[in-house]
Amino acid sequence: MKTGFIGLGKMGAGMASRLCQAGYDLSVYNRSAERLQPLIAQGAKAATTIAEVCDADVVFTMLANDTALSEVALGPSGILEHLKPGAIHVSCSTVSVALSAQLAHAHAEKQQGFIAAPVFGRPDAAAAGKLFMVASGKPELITKIQPLLDILGQRTFIVSDDPEKANLVKLSGNFLIATVIESLGEAMALVEKGGVDRHQYLDLLTSSLFNIPLYKNYGAMIADRHFEPAGFAAHLGQKDMRLVLAAAEELKVPLPFASILRDRFLKLMAHGGDHLDWSAVGSLAAKDAGIISS
Repeated sequence: MKTGFIGLGKMGAGMASRLCQAGYDLSVYNRSAERLQPLIAQGAKAATTIAEVCDADVVFTMLANDTALSEVALGPSGILEHLKPGAIHVSCSTVSVALSAQLAHAHAEKQQGFIAAPVFGRPDAAAAGKLFMVASGKPELITKIQPLLDILGQRTFIVSDDPEKANLVKLSGNFLIATVIESLGEAMALVEKGGVDRHQYLDLLTSSLFNIPLYKNYGAMIADRHFEPAGFAAHLGQKDMRLVLAAAEELKVPLPFASILRDRFLKLMAHGGDHLDWSAVGSLAAKDAGIISS
């Protein structure tokens, strides 16, 4: 099965590498050409245009936001124009519900397949094939690409025949992760200002009531105040809170915590934190409490 991969950021590079290691005939494309080199060394073919990548049975995209995916998929000389009938576009990007629905409709009109398969996991999980894949689309298309998904992730959750539903699930999941980050930061600030060591407090939490990776991993980053290099940048977290609020407005579902989180990310970014890991939102409570300087 010929495959293509567009978008070789921290997540995409790890995912594309997995496909290379599995021996697939893989073409890769990225706007910044230097990101191609490690994959070429693994046996991937460098594509200089999107059209070259689209000479494939399955094309993956892993891009930062709606604008980037829309340009690559729907723009002049994009995926929609060059993907052959019957081939499948698999979007792993965290994008809006509305764009995913638009892509599904546009590909269907061209007799092309479209699957939304956003992922849960950070770059280390992508490189190790330990992502959790959330897939939606026609069952026969998902069945066709399941061997590829099995290489990229440790488990695939199929949630709907409608691609956009996978994006709704992904956004809701990122909303939940952000609430954990914020609440951990607030709780740590409270006990630290009261004289309790924050690392000791985290050990107590994660050895008892919250003995789960999410609390352990993000809790350690907040306790250590170590937010660089970013596995998932703060500006992307703000983008996701904006998208989950847009989905909630469309469905008439109030999400008051999501509104707070959007503003917390904006505060972090306003103070120069765009480049930090999104877990840096968990440091704002300590700054607000005067524990650390702003």
